[in-house]
Amino acid sequence: MERVDVYFSLGSNMGDREAQIEDAVSMMCDAFNCLPKAVSTFVETPSWGFEGRPFVNNCVLFRLLRTGTPEEHAISILRRIKSIESTLGRIQDVRFDENGKRIYQDRPIDIDILYYGNYSINTPELTIPHPLIAERDFVLIPLREIARRELLANHPEIID
Repeated sequence: MERVDVYFSLGSNMGDREAQIEDAVSMMCDAFNCLPKAVSTFVETPSWGFEGRPFVNNCVLFRLLRTGTPEEHAISILRRIKSIESTLGRIQDVRFDENGKRIYQDRPIDIDILYYGNYSINTPELTIPHPLIAERDFVLIPLREIARRELLANHPEIID
């Protein structure tokens, strides 16, 4: 069985933001039955894509035992993190404006899968690598802090 490095971005701009993220990481440990290999420090940044309270963000690396195909496993992980978001009070209410642009809003927790090993996944549910990494300092700053050499070698956009 293959172990795969899975990088996540976590963010919160509601309530006790740091505690929300810490609770999410703890729930991820339970869901994945392991501890993270690396956890970045917290970074506070303005909300992205809308006017709202500033976010606190960090990145976390888990090394997970792959079960099934990469796509099946990644979607299984996605479902687990969506359940964690829901448990922590996130309402999945994705909206788009008349031009098809996503409308972002405040949220108690947001968990995104950034990278799943060296795999590229493109399904209706999930795109990995996350397509907006290079545009988001709130992801790049903490990701650079915990990125392993293999990730940096395969994704130079992280260090640019």
